Amino acid sequence: MNTGGVVRGAIGALVSAAAAEVLTRTGVLGLAPFSEVVVRFFALAADGGFLLNAADTVAAWAAGLALATVAAVLTGVLLGSVSFLNTAAGVVVEFLRPIPSVALIPLAILLFGAETQMKIALICYAAAWPILLNTIYALRDVDPLAKEALRSFGFGRLAVLWRVSLPSAAPFVATGVRVSAAIGLVVVIGAELYGGGERGIGVVLIQARSGGGSDEVMLAVALWAGVFGLAVNTLLQRLSRTAFRWHAVRTGDLR
Repeated sequence: MNTGGVVRGAIGALVSAAAAEVLTRTGVLGLAPFSEVVVRFFALAADGGFLLNAADTVAAWAAGLALATVAAVLTGVLLGSVSFLNTAAGVVVEFLRPIPSVALIPLAILLFGAETQMKIALICYAAAWPILLNTIYALRDVDPLAKEALRSFGFGRLAVLWRVSLPSAAPFVATGVRVSAAIGLVVVIGAELYGGGERGIGVVLIQARSGGGSDEVMLAVALWAGVFGLAVNTLLQRLSRTAFRWHAVRTGDLR
C-alpha cells in the first residue's frame, strides 16, 4: 500500500471538508453546514429505509454492470478479432455511442416499466461502451510478432486469441470496467430521479426534495453515493493491480 498516497488523500479530504464548512457557515454557499451533512450522513447508516433503497440501487447497478461487461467483452472480442465485422459495425457503434442514456429513459420506461429492469437496461447500455471500445482497441494493439510466433508453432486462430490476444488485452478491459462502474452509478441514480419508481437512492432524493427541501439529507445521500463510488473504484484498482501485476510492473503503476 502506498502510505504516502493515502496520507495525501486524507489531507485533501480534510482540507476540502474544512473549506466546505467555512463556505456553508459564512453563507457563501446557501446550503446546510457541512458538519450537519456529516451528522446526517452517519445517521443514514442506521436508517433501515435508506439502507433498503440503497441496496436496491446497488443491486441494479451490479446487475447492469455485469451484463454490460459480458456483452461488451464478447462483442469486443468478435469485432476486434474480425476486421470485416469491425468495419461493418463501425458506423452503428459510432452512431449509438454518443446517445446519452438519460435520453433513453422514456423508451426504457415504455419497454420495461419504471422498475429495476428499466434501470438495468440503461446501465447496461451506458456502461457497455467503455468496455467495448477498450476491448476492441486493446486487441488491435496486441504485438503482431507474438501472434506470428505462436502461429509458427502450429497454433490456430482460437489458440492465438486465447493465449496471446486476450491476456494482452485483459488489463485494458479491466480499465474499461472501472470506468463503466462509475458511469453505471451515475446512470442508475439519474434513472431513479427522472424515471420514477418506488425504490432507490434517487427516490430518496426525490422524497427529500418534495418533503420540504431538506438539503442536508440530499447532500448526505449524495455523499454516500460518492463514498460508494470511491470504494468501488479503489477495490477495482486493487483487483486489477493484483490480477495483472505483470502489466503494473511494465507500466510502473505499483501504487
